[in-house]
Amino acid sequence: MITREDGRLVVRGRLTIATVPALFEAGLQHLASEDLLVDFSQVEAVDSAAVSMLLGWLRAAQRSQRALRVTGLPDDLLSLAHLYGVAELLPRQSA
Repeated sequence: MITREDGRLVVRGRLTIATVPALFEAGLQHLASEDLLVDFSQVEAVDSAAVSMLLGWLRAAQRSQRALRVTGLPDDLLSLAHLYGVAELLPRQSA
């Protein structure tokens, strides 16, 4: 689930192959119109689909000349990104 709170998008729950398609589309809707700070601190679990979603959002932001910042990336997501050799492609985390 994605909610808007205090000028940021907060992602909650599980980011898995079952949930990512809908979350991906919801994020794209927001990226089409504004720069975003996405908070992942409420994410409970991830699989490789979460890495794909984040990279997809980043590509969409770059195409639209929007800034995408993230905060609270789960350690599991970062570990998967390192395992797949794409960690350096992830958006830089904000404090």
